[in-house]
Amino acid sequence: MSQLLRVVVGAVLVAVALVAWPACVPLGGGPAVPAGAFGAYVGYDATGVRRIAGLDGWVGAATPRVGRAYLPGDLWSNIEGAPGYLEYWARWRTARADRMFVLNVPMLERTEERLPDGVVREELRKGARGAYDAHFAALGRRLVGLGVADSVLVVGWEMNGITYTHRCGPDPGAWKAYWKRIVAAMRAVPGQRFRFEFTPSRGRDAVPWTDCYPGDAHVDIIGMDAYDQPEGMPFEEQVAEPYGLAAHVRFAAEHGKPVSYPEWGLFRNGDNAAYMRGMLGWFARQRPLYQTITDYCPHGVWRCRDNPRASAVYRATVSS
Repeated sequence: MSQLLRVVVGAVLVAVALVAWPACVPLGGGPAVPAGAFGAYVGYDATGVRRIAGLDGWVGAATPRVGRAYLPGDLWSNIEGAPGYLEYWARWRTARADRMFVLNVPMLERTEERLPDGVVREELRKGARGAYDAHFAALGRRLVGLGVADSVLVVGWEMNGITYTHRCGPDPGAWKAYWKRIVAAMRAVPGQRFRFEFTPSRGRDAVPWTDCYPGDAHVDIIGMDAYDQPEGMPFEEQVAEPYGLAAHVRFAAEHGKPVSYPEWGLFRNGDNAAYMRGMLGWFARQRPLYQTITDYCPHGVWRCRDNPRASAVYRATVSS
């Protein structure tokens, strides 16, 4: 959701995932991270990391395994990995062999400037022609140099909506071609072992997210950002709606890919304990590679006191 980047324009957001279930899923040469790893966005930079101990104590016995961050999309230099937060989180990742680093990567600068479709279309076509390959090669070299060559990269997230400049709707064909260029540029970096994650928002949104899928050869994980919205929609409908949770799982299975839920949480329906039970039960059944709740108001459960009923459900389930 756009609020995440607006909160820290020019910075990196970090979500820390805490391990829940014991089964391990080695992915494409990366670390063996337990299936169903769960966590919360608890802040960015060093402050977020310092909160890990508090969150860990609140949910019960758990060990951090997955760190999750966003690159700012205001300037190409930041998309290339200029923020110093990457160094900090690279040290966190490399401190333990069983940790995994997940990084959201914008596809275009001016990520949240609400550019018109005509501008977005031309930018996507320029990317598809290779105009921006060097920026992503630079990011790849930066990550390899920091020792996080096995990072999971969530490229162009929520592309099926209208929030971001890297949206797919103005030209799905160009968007897919551009994604492939990005993947090719980063896979060409010596020493890399990146995994690329395709993550739409739940539901149809502006365009069907299946229209944006760039193909199995260029995708390693199929994620979904899934908040409790719109107003009045029960969890069961969020599962069954076109392009919803069930469609996501089916699509991933058909393509032989693991699923993830990088962003999820409460939203339009307030302190909704039924939604919380539904999502946590869904994760228990589907066994995603990881899932990270957005833990600030109105979405969260630990740092947001507006949701006591849902918070109690979350804590009891995670602690059990």
